[in-house]
Amino acid sequence: MKNYFQFDELGTTYKREFIGGLTTFLSMAYILFVNPAMLSLSDVPDLPDAMRMDSGAVFVATAVAAAIGSLLMGLIAKYPVALAPGMGLNAFFAYSVVLGMNIPWQTALAGVFVSGIIFILLTLSGIRETIINAIPAELKYAVGAGIGLFITFVGLKNAGIIVSNDATLVGLGDLTTGNVLLTIFGVIITVILMVRNIKGGIFIGMVVTAILGMITNQINTPDAIVGAVPSIAPTFGAAFENFGDIFTMNMLVVILTFLFVDFFDTAGTLVAVANQAGLIKDNKLPRAGKALFADSAATVAGAVLGTSTTTSYVESTAGVAAGARTGFASVVTAGLFLLALFFSPLLGVITSAVTSPALIIVGVLMVSTLGEIDWKKFEIAVPAFLTIIAMPLTYSIATGIAIGFIFYPITMIVKGRMKEIHPIMYGLFVVFVLYFVFVI
Repeated sequence: MKNYFQFDELGTTYKREFIGGLTTFLSMAYILFVNPAMLSLSDVPDLPDAMRMDSGAVFVATAVAAAIGSLLMGLIAKYPVALAPGMGLNAFFAYSVVLGMNIPWQTALAGVFVSGIIFILLTLSGIRETIINAIPAELKYAVGAGIGLFITFVGLKNAGIIVSNDATLVGLGDLTTGNVLLTIFGVIITVILMVRNIKGGIFIGMVVTAILGMITNQINTPDAIVGAVPSIAPTFGAAFENFGDIFTMNMLVVILTFLFVDFFDTAGTLVAVANQAGLIKDNKLPRAGKALFADSAATVAGAVLGTSTTTSYVESTAGVAAGARTGFASVVTAGLFLLALFFSPLLGVITSAVTSPALIIVGVLMVSTLGEIDWKKFEIAVPAFLTIIAMPLTYSIATGIAIGFIFYPITMIVKGRMKEIHPIMYGLFVVFVLYFVFVI
């Protein structure tokens, strides 16, 4: 085992790898409760049951998909990178696709499945670098920041901090209600933990908020902490129920969005974690193909199980900071996700007041990419800004991407930088114009 993971070469031990894997798990364990709440649209009242995914089944799918992805990453790519259903992509799945486009969640899962298959083919074919290079870095950064604003807006809305307003569309909610006050407390305590660099700050913040909620009777106390594993039957294999419905312009845009965000989120996360762990050699990421394959295979497995896109988590950097250097840490994280399956009774205490602070803080982390955009160049600033602002204002990640990708060729051509535009960008321009003409 030590030889397989190159413990001696990388200067690590079982203890360091276990602590690193545990730290990563605690840093991303919030997804076990946020993902079921989001995909079941628990915060949206008066929806038909058919539009809601079963939260217990999603909980199991989340844990198992995370375990599979982390295990593949650890054993095949040998990186200390853990995977789970991605924040941002789950919001797109639930609020843009299911709620906004009125697409059945079964069909949306089929879209996730297809995007994973395409990702695998791109990885095996070796053309992923071409696609990565085709899309300008500024738009990649803009997409990440826009999703961060979108997630934060979802959190503020779910908590009741931001509400609809007839005069101004949105406005400040009643800050004296119990749910809002509990959310504000959650944000404050999580911010304190994050500023103090406490490992697993988001997860700990959720726990503390839930405890206060139970003490103040804002949240019902669960009957048990450990219980039987919920049935995954309501979501398992549902991706194939409406598979024939994916051949539409709407679903083409959905699949492209799943693929695009996962593609670049994964690449960015792998480079960030590998850099921190000192694993980059000659400015290249060793075993990059294996890492991308593990990520795409986890997406396919997650779709079959019943969850949105599974992707690499930047929270893995917390594990690296704690000492993780090899894939053994990811194996440890995978085991902890499987162990978490027995804590499903805690789902009942994860209300919007508990999840909203997590969404808000994750949004803060995601908008850090704003600093990478060259705002002094107007031809870059316009498509980047429109991508970012359109996501929360239209309540659609796909619409934000579409607007930005339409304006980018226009501003670059007018500026006289036509030669810098990759042909793939022209193809995407046409796709998104057709999207607005025939879909929106």
